[in-house]
Amino acid sequence: MPAHFLARAARTAALPLALFAMAAPAAAQAYPQGPITLVVPFPPGGSNDLFARHMSKDLGDALGQPIVIENRPGAGGTMGAALVSRAQPDGHTLMLVSSTFVTNAVTQASTPFDIFKDFTPVALLAKAPLIVTVNNDFPVRNPSELVALIRKNPGKYNYASAGPGSLNQFSMELLKSQAGGLDITHVPYRGGGPAVNDMIGNRTQVYITSAPAALPTVRTGKIKAIGVTSLAPSPIAPDLPTVASAVPGYEYQSWWAILGPAGTPAPVVEKLNAAINAVMTTPQIRESFLREGAQATPGTPAELAQLLSSEFARFKKLAQDQHIVAQ
Repeated sequence: MPAHFLARAARTAALPLALFAMAAPAAAQAYPQGPITLVVPFPPGGSNDLFARHMSKDLGDALGQPIVIENRPGAGGTMGAALVSRAQPDGHTLMLVSSTFVTNAVTQASTPFDIFKDFTPVALLAKAPLIVTVNNDFPVRNPSELVALIRKNPGKYNYASAGPGSLNQFSMELLKSQAGGLDITHVPYRGGGPAVNDMIGNRTQVYITSAPAALPTVRTGKIKAIGVTSLAPSPIAPDLPTVASAVPGYEYQSWWAILGPAGTPAPVVEKLNAAINAVMTTPQIRESFLREGAQATPGTPAELAQLLSSEFARFKKLAQDQHIVAQ
């Protein structure tokens, strides 16, 4: 919506509401009026950063303005998210988040923003299952054997994670819960590298992690992959059975999405959503995401809002039941 129109509207208290409705399409047509900043609340090189760079050129071409990627790491993504929550809600500042945006909100004692009140859902980008891995000496070949062995030997085995509140912990605690209360000990590490190293050294038995983190080590024969956490077999690892084949209904998927500040005008959100969805359906973008272990899954802002709500409710309950707390 043009600035001069807003100023005139503020001075004219009796202006009919119909004029605002008429101005909304004009705002979308005028948008964007300059470069768009896409904040990535993590350092360069991670999945959030890679996905932002995969799509930024095509999205900028679709919108007629460049997409400027700005990495704002800190506090597990909190610093960048806080910055975006305070940005002008005009569609020129956006943020690429992952599913940790929700799990962090669940486990952190406090954040300088509310994930529902301070952001506008714009578009879902992609989803990715995790890979269930075990060390080479662990005598299981699939999720059914894994569940059976842990159930037969309560308290005997352990699983690795990159730290408290990580996707590794959430995914395994979800499995423990849905399998009826498996007894396996959590061993948190300071990052994924040390967790993988101790898997290779047979000091931990199980590690559920992303495909990019798991598959290179699996291909070298240093650890084994035995399952995938999607409900159906995944093209990312088509030969792996699903955990749901052993524990019906089990599903854990990472996801990535675009958010804007709260109050971003609906016509601008709709224009952004249409452009992002168009980009995400192109073969080259789909293939680039698939190479990183994710499937493009475009959708509406309402569908993203529902995903945020359902994921928050699910993981809040899981964190309470399984005593998951971030450090």
